[in-house]
Amino acid sequence: MARILITEDDAAVRTFVSRALQLDGHDIVTAEDGEEALLTLRDEDGGFDLLLTDVKMPIMDGIALTHHAARDWPALPILIMTGYADQRERAKGLEKIVRSVVTKPFSLADIRTAVNGALSDKIAA
Repeated sequence: MARILITEDDAAVRTFVSRALQLDGHDIVTAEDGEEALLTLRDEDGGFDLLLTDVKMPIMDGIALTHHAARDWPALPILIMTGYADQRERAKGLEKIVRSVVTKPFSLADIRTAVNGALSDKIAA
């Protein structure tokens, strides 16, 4: 299956999403904020099939992380999660970079569908 980097500052959400995607057979690496995720991406030279990131996080938010990742690893699909309407509007400006935006709260089925869609898009590209 896919290797996915999940960036989420809320431990409960990070654990929920990680476990759900591991049950689908994906190899999961997690980061608590954008800065940690960017360091992981650099250490792994972008060696992931998908970046799944929250928008609102301390230190470096998901929007800044998305810009860095898209610049350095343009083939890396990016999926954004957010629970804030204003942050969703900010994410809409990234249509050329981001595969989709998943609105929190989401169900297990919602996140699985979004991830599978983003990974399918990568395969089709």
